[in-house]
Amino acid sequence: QVQLSESGGGLVQAGGSLRLSCAASGGTFSRYAMGWFRQAPGKEREFVATISASGSSTYYGISVKGRFTISRDNANNTVFLQMNSLKPEDTAVYYCAAKIGRSLYTGGNMYDYWGQGTQVTVSS
Repeated sequence: QVQLSESGGGLVQAGGSLRLSCAASGGTFSRYAMGWFRQAPGKEREFVATISASGSSTYYGISVKGRFTISRDNANNTVFLQMNSLKPEDTAVYYCAAKIGRSLYTGGNMYDYWGQGTQVTVSS
């Protein structure tokens, strides 16, 4: 059983940056592909980014590509999401998720474990 805990959310002005962290415990972190998803009020959950178990591969949703960067520190069981050039439409609850596997996974229903989420609010 893997437990995930996100942190780093908050209120930021448009054009600003935030760095989200997701700390994992209870499993062998380096066996898990990791993903970030977000959900805004009244909207469906949206894929943001994923990183392979080794950290060698990444993939991004079209709405964040070029602005967000996913990375991981397997020694410290943590995955990060660096968010730059933030826009009001990036406002959402951001969730990290974990899945055992060597590939990249973009579907939320593919993931086995989820964090509780962290709120990101971007003001215009």
